[in-house]
Amino acid sequence: MNEVVIEGKGICRDFSGVRVLFDVDIAGRRGEIHGIVGENGAGKSTLMNILGGVLPPTEGKIFFQGREVSLNPKVAKELGIALIPQELNLVESLTVYENIFLGRETCKGFFLHRKAMIEHTKEALRLLGLESLDPATLVEHLSTAQKQLVEIARVVLGDIAVLIMDEPTATLTEHEVQTLFGIMRSLKERGVCIFYVSHRLKEVREICDRVTVLRDGRVVASYPTQCVTEEDIARFMVGRSLDTVFPPRDTRKDEVVLEVRHLTVENAVHDVSFTLYRGEVLGFAGLVGSGRSEMAEGIIGLRKKKNGEILLEGKRLDIRSPQDAKYHGIVYLPEERKSSGIIASMPVRENITLMVLERFARPFLDRKQEVDIAAHRVQELHIRCKNLDEPVEFLSGGNQQKVVFARLMEVQPKVYILDEPTRGIDVGTKHYIYHLIRDLARAGLSFIVISSDLPEVIGLCDRIAVMREGRIVAFLEGGSTSEEEVILYITGLRKGAVYA
Repeated sequence: MNEVVIEGKGICRDFSGVRVLFDVDIAGRRGEIHGIVGENGAGKSTLMNILGGVLPPTEGKIFFQGREVSLNPKVAKELGIALIPQELNLVESLTVYENIFLGRETCKGFFLHRKAMIEHTKEALRLLGLESLDPATLVEHLSTAQKQLVEIARVVLGDIAVLIMDEPTATLTEHEVQTLFGIMRSLKERGVCIFYVSHRLKEVREICDRVTVLRDGRVVASYPTQCVTEEDIARFMVGRSLDTVFPPRDTRKDEVVLEVRHLTVENAVHDVSFTLYRGEVLGFAGLVGSGRSEMAEGIIGLRKKKNGEILLEGKRLDIRSPQDAKYHGIVYLPEERKSSGIIASMPVRENITLMVLERFARPFLDRKQEVDIAAHRVQELHIRCKNLDEPVEFLSGGNQQKVVFARLMEVQPKVYILDEPTRGIDVGTKHYIYHLIRDLARAGLSFIVISSDLPEVIGLCDRIAVMREGRIVAFLEGGSTSEEEVILYITGLRKGAVYA
């Protein structure tokens, strides 16, 4: 099992004359799960794309089973190298089974053997705990987490030697993560070499045999995972010590800011009621499909409500669109940053000022005022960009998320609803965002935080609302509960008093 399957020696990569990887040596062994960690912009995805044949190295050599190879997607596929990218690579207009068999369709004579493909897809979905998902469902109708699992199912059916997984658990719940880990261990026993890229250091310690840390395009550490702690890994990643991941909680104020009464969203949310206090961070935990995101979308008018009332500071609101919500002081950070949070081709400046254009368009745009506003937020949130006119698509994931935060802050809202605010973000930026949320809460603003990361929900939030099958099944105190207790409520193994 110590046999080196794939190896990169002296790997360098340039983009537009700027070097982003510097003399990286990396090796993957048969039957080994090799964790790759680092902050956003450290070069993890670039390195994985090189090993996966998507990008050629500017300098350096790649060896497969001891033989030097020149990789491209076709050669990688022939060698049994499979890459599950961070950005989903599915065809939305095709069905689940059509996506899984895309490019390797099963035929019966001259015709597609749809029945066989559907049966094989059912088997792959069963392994991932998705027995209830119809293989004939269009991918565009799936949740983000379901799409991620479909990406993984494509690989489960293949014959592979090297599997590269870039942030595969970013959208998954704890239960789904453990199911995936079971499959990874099975592949490991078959001798598959697995590269596992993740920002979740606890998961890296749990599943990986070795961890390699990248910082600023260079390998700064590589150890067997049993030889390092999560704190060690974090210190290698950021080049400094993170004394406390979560900032201290403040005493919750008794003033109710937002009240949701009997909210019902068709086929998703049933009779949900809760209150949000001034300066409070209220977390929502639950499995994918529990109704957390749909509840948020119902509050801000993205989904039509069948029933329910929304009250802000005691005043009943009629919210039919996100624009209405913004007018009343409620803003929303969506789960899908790439498709719903940023406008990738637009510059940083325009992404930040997008929601407040009416302030300096009278009727023509006051460009100086727009630049001043954007520059202030870039400096305040430490957004790393070349200039204000750099397209957001060229920023790291953490800096893209900061741009979305900057846009919401410019609205000067009373309530923030954040759906997976740290998904796919490095530990240093997570640390910064946690403190930003707490600083704003201390100033009297209120937060609803939806997250599949249980340590995040418990460590950051004052209270936790647990949702299951579209309903709130429990309220827990963030400072006194545990992951085990939350999971018991999430899975329905424990029932408790529900209060708002």
